Amino acid sequence: MAVFDFLLPDLGEGVVTSEIVELHVKVGQVVEEDDVLIAMMTDKATVELPSPVDGKIIKIAGAVGDIINVGEALISFEVSDQPNIASSSVSASSHEVVPPAPTSMPKDVNISKASSAKPMPAEAINGDILASPSLRRRAADEDIDLGLIVGSGPAGRLTHADLDGFIASGGTYISQVVHQLPSSGEHVPGKVIKTAIAEIPMRGVRRKIAEAMEISKLRIPHYTYVEEVDLTDLEKLRGQLNAERSEAQPKLTLLPFLMQAIVKAVAKYPQVNAHYDAKNQLIKQFEPVHFGMAANTPNGLMVPVIKHAEAMDIWGYADKIVELADKARTLTATRDELTGSTITITSLGKMGGIVTTPIINAPEVCIIGNNKLVERPMVFNGEIVIRKMMNISASFDHRIVDGYDGAQFVQYIKSLLEVPATLFMGDV
Repeated sequence: MAVFDFLLPDLGEGVVTSEIVELHVKVGQVVEEDDVLIAMMTDKATVELPSPVDGKIIKIAGAVGDIINVGEALISFEVSDQPNIASSSVSASSHEVVPPAPTSMPKDVNISKASSAKPMPAEAINGDILASPSLRRRAADEDIDLGLIVGSGPAGRLTHADLDGFIASGGTYISQVVHQLPSSGEHVPGKVIKTAIAEIPMRGVRRKIAEAMEISKLRIPHYTYVEEVDLTDLEKLRGQLNAERSEAQPKLTLLPFLMQAIVKAVAKYPQVNAHYDAKNQLIKQFEPVHFGMAANTPNGLMVPVIKHAEAMDIWGYADKIVELADKARTLTATRDELTGSTITITSLGKMGGIVTTPIINAPEVCIIGNNKLVERPMVFNGEIVIRKMMNISASFDHRIVDGYDGAQFVQYIKSLLEVPATLFMGDV
């Protein structure tokens, strides 16, 4: 028998470390070539790595949450003297292999081999609950005891669908099993004293988000400019276009119109569609517009990118928004679809609030957020009337974009949205 070391491959240009976010195997387990071994995360993308050989696992470099360097032995196998290694080669001296970098991005665990298995409690194996980090975070946020849920995945693994079903059925929450103390002093009869303290490790996507936000806020001198926009006429147009759209066309939200306005505004104010390379004291102004679209997912904030928005129309934006938002939620976006943005849009939809102060997605110099659309009494043509109003909040890197320029940029977007015909005209 021989020892085969599977080295952590380079998962992307410039990536030197990666975090273990899921382990699908354990020491002593026998695997076949192409069985999924482990899920590794870098930046905000997750890649599942398959086994390059048939063999028995004798060592795993770390546990979930551990950081591994590219080129280090990730998993060691006991293999036959002539293992079947696809597209790889073993070093005669070290028995190490460098497989090609994976080209596929995150996907759900393949359950085809266990689809007919009878569901079993999640604690069935070694007393541990089998669940992904994102599901554990959801459960902690919802105050739910995962030990009370029956998993439907392989070997009783809990899925997000299991958690959704448990919540929908009115399952037991942690706070409901805390012993009720007798009433005394200031304690109100019937109330429950809660004593639990949840300690949630900063791992996975949440850790990457924290690191990126800390760097951005500490290193970039932000300023935020807010302006209200009258969208009454735009909403009439949007309603008409949605009523007349074909079945093949997606329903238009406000975002495609905002994107169209930004594309036109960027042509007048190119300094906002830029990256700042502080190390080399270099500003990179981009002619193409690549929209980063901040999306809230069960796994945290992700920013899929709509490339070359300058060559699209509102229907193209709408198609891409739906496509990339779905890929972000299901963790199937490719690395290319998660990188390369030149300016970012952040939207909380109906929860948009009155004003936000969005944090710039470094190394960009501008991020734009649309707030909640509301009906308000406004003075219009000398009369008090009900108008549909929305605030736009934009943050800028003050090293690159002066306050006056940032205000002009937002004001120009406002003028386009308030007279929607100008969105579809030539240069104005």
